[in-house]
Amino acid sequence: MTEVLAAAGSALWLGILTSISPCPLASNVAAISFVARHVGAPRRVVLAGIAYTLGRALTYVLVGILVVSSILSIPSVALFLQERMNQVLGPLLVLIGAVMLGWLRLPTWGRGWAPPERLARSGIGGAGLLGVLFALSFCPVSAGLFFGALIPLSIGADSRVLLPALYGVGTGLPVVVFSVLIVVGAQGVGRAFRVLTAIDRAARPATGVVFILAGLYLTATHVLGLL
Repeated sequence: MTEVLAAAGSALWLGILTSISPCPLASNVAAISFVARHVGAPRRVVLAGIAYTLGRALTYVLVGILVVSSILSIPSVALFLQERMNQVLGPLLVLIGAVMLGWLRLPTWGRGWAPPERLARSGIGGAGLLGVLFALSFCPVSAGLFFGALIPLSIGADSRVLLPALYGVGTGLPVVVFSVLIVVGAQGVGRAFRVLTAIDRAARPATGVVFILAGLYLTATHVLGLL
């Protein structure tokens, strides 16, 4: 039970960390501007924020099912992962930690973009579709955390649905929070943006250090046999 809760908490945290990183945050800002169009209808603002988050979560669940099932359906790959998962995971965590600390840069192939005009004129369903589209617009940070950290975590926990869903909820959580703040008042939105920026400055390096330490421990234990 403890391991399940730890994996679930890790998946949610990876999603939140993704959501406040610069590139995914730009997408979420675009989504916030989308839901703010209905500022005169508070209920629609909140429902649009929730629909956007559910769209992201559903997308990550489908991608997670596809990737994890595909990997585990190949006997040789499944056997390799069962026997070598910790050996692979150690160096991988070190690599992801180095990226999060800015020691290693990945090429940028995606950035936040403004919602298409047709979506902008649509309602709550459009917000859900926007979540799907933004979830598929992987940038280096989100791709690294999803494929490099969440997928190995899901394979290790044999979770094709729950962990990707929690990750997706985490990536869209700021939009839900901001949709509520928009209803409450614009002043709270400004404060929340500053808080998110401060959290990202502290959380990303701290998580990077944790990833590196965990990766070094797994490498020393399962690859080098030192511990």
